[in-house]
Amino acid sequence: MTAAELPSPLRPLPGGHLAAPSVGAAQARLRESGVEPMTWGNGPGDRYAAHEHGYAKLLVCAEGSITFLVGSDEAAVELSAGEGFELPPGTRHAAIVGPAGCTCVEGHRG
Repeated sequence: MTAAELPSPLRPLPGGHLAAPSVGAAQARLRESGVEPMTWGNGPGDRYAAHEHGYAKLLVCAEGSITFLVGSDEAAVELSAGEGFELPPGTRHAAIVGPAGCTCVEGHRG
């Protein structure tokens, strides 16, 4: 599944796919969405165990790729550079970084 086919409860970010993906463009998109961006990255194949947050997470993959496993059915959502989503509070998710690593930009909303 791609970011264009987001499963519930994920929501697309306003503005859609970044035409020219970069960390700066991702930061600008999140600022336009009203959140302060933070940048992080991981190496190929790194994994995040299933967890959830008490806030909405707005996330854009700026470089590389990452697959999020969302909800109790672990629906796979593959993000490549320029794609993103909003993850509502309390949504269980895990992640697997793609073969070239990734750099993501995220912001949080109450």
